[in-house]
Amino acid sequence: MNTRQLTCIISALLLSFTVAMAQESSHSLMTLWGESIDKENVWNEYPRPNMERGEWLNLNGEWNYAITAQNCAAPNEYEGNILVPFAVESQLSGVERRLSEHEALWYQRTFTIPASWRKNNVLLHFGAVDWQADVWVNGVKVGTHTGGYTPFAFDITAALKKGENNLVVRVKDTTDKGYQPRGKQVSNPGGIWYTPVSGIWQTVWLEPVPATHITDVRILPDIDRNILSVGVAHSGTAANIVAEVKVYDGGKLVAQASSINDVAVEVLMPQDVKRWCPDAPFLYDIEVAIKSNGQQLDKVDSYAAMRKFSTRRDADGIVRMQLNNKDLFQFGTLDQGWWPDGLYTAPSYEALIYDIDKTKEWGFNMIRKHVKVEPALWYAHCDKVGMIVWQDMPSGDSCNPWQNRQYFVGSENERSAASEANFRKEWREIIDYLYSYPCIAVWVPFNEAWGQFKTVEITEWTKNYDPSRMVNSASGGNFFPCGDVLDLHNYPAPEMYLYDATRANVLGEYGGIGYALEGHLWEPDRNWGYIQYNSSQAVTDEYVKYGEMLLQYIQRGFTAAIYTQTTDVEVEVNGIMTYDRKVVKMDEARIREINQRICNSLDK
Repeated sequence: MNTRQLTCIISALLLSFTVAMAQESSHSLMTLWGESIDKENVWNEYPRPNMERGEWLNLNGEWNYAITAQNCAAPNEYEGNILVPFAVESQLSGVERRLSEHEALWYQRTFTIPASWRKNNVLLHFGAVDWQADVWVNGVKVGTHTGGYTPFAFDITAALKKGENNLVVRVKDTTDKGYQPRGKQVSNPGGIWYTPVSGIWQTVWLEPVPATHITDVRILPDIDRNILSVGVAHSGTAANIVAEVKVYDGGKLVAQASSINDVAVEVLMPQDVKRWCPDAPFLYDIEVAIKSNGQQLDKVDSYAAMRKFSTRRDADGIVRMQLNNKDLFQFGTLDQGWWPDGLYTAPSYEALIYDIDKTKEWGFNMIRKHVKVEPALWYAHCDKVGMIVWQDMPSGDSCNPWQNRQYFVGSENERSAASEANFRKEWREIIDYLYSYPCIAVWVPFNEAWGQFKTVEITEWTKNYDPSRMVNSASGGNFFPCGDVLDLHNYPAPEMYLYDATRANVLGEYGGIGYALEGHLWEPDRNWGYIQYNSSQAVTDEYVKYGEMLLQYIQRGFTAAIYTQTTDVEVEVNGIMTYDRKVVKMDEARIREINQRICNSLDK
């Protein structure tokens, strides 16, 4: 052992002691899925449902890990095992330790490429790593990625060797000590702020691809022209590329088209086209291929929906949200996507979709994904069951969250050049990642003035980048005359204290009816809600009362609303379900009845 290695070990021990002294004791609350997890079979579902190929290799499971000071080289020996894809701070990782801003988290495992892949290029995919990932294969650095919420991949072909290959990943994550987007993660959790999440938290996988292969499929439906537009991006040097798209309904080919010169393929859909909506979420299967001189180079399977999100003034002069050119009141829950055992990562696919299915059962037609981005499989399930999604940008930077919260005249947060550039990079990557999922109706770049800056410019950029969706520029935050939505937050009861006759008016957060259910709490002696009751009947009564109030406000101008929230999260007990998902705290039949009345309130 040389002097540098010894210094790194001592530094890491000191850092670990400092961090441990500052942390709360570990938590033991678990979901049923977490209690029965199989370490040999973790998250084995194909991770990219809208661009699927036939062959892949899952690298989830137990890896080696170590934590060192940031300036240290890769360790020669590792501290133990970590279960990928669960963050190092989570129970399910097997480590449950905080990573400080001065430390680096190292991962290591080996893999062998199947013999049948050796004529292909090989891509190494990461679903998401929070926040900076540096990756080596057989000692060769293959890439670096920053951003905790989007997938990325490296072509590792040139670094591979026959037999066993060595994979090493280094992660750095400053959480709230830097400007990075982080959502609700903080160093000192409490109230509405939660445990940090560091490292790999979505599936890691390998994929064989041809040298010239499809890299992205960008799907845009146009129901007014009855056109499905499919942009097909590719890598490689093959000449005379033709992109070809085939559309299937139940296995029957119903439409097809092709293009050259990287022009989006425009497919004329059948006259009896089936449209997507919450009550009938029809999806067409599509096959996308690229050819060169008549020879197929690559093919992926995907899917698409014919649907349109927009706004329009109704007969009373109120701007209403529409789906497929018809007024629809969008009503959903604030969904934060946290788990007591996996933190950012659901224990399993079944757990991931459980929250969506329950929200649907309760009679909602929409979910607001709050300052977090989910794995692709989450959005694909929303597409499948007909759940509309409002997608937040995870908040970040170091400003006091509410210091500038004003109406229309607020002085905005001033970010550094690096912070602003990173926000723009990560926001664009999130939109690119989710662009083709039909469930997404609204982009939300800012929440409650948390790091809000250059609102008009960011809103206009978002709208220009994706004109097919609505933009809610500042949910409950500094309001500016831009975007499609004026979004009010009010707790606990619904209230309309501002109104903009030129935009859709929504109640972006309300409710927060708390009920601390013994035996299902993150911390039994420290929990809170915006308002608290001690029985399911009392909570349900209050919920229904707020629903009746909301119905009155809909007639006055609200066109969407979001109840806080789907589940409890850590010490916040405002959920319809407990944090462990073992108990629904309200009378499901009663909330479904009022929810359906609200969702159908604009039917004519």
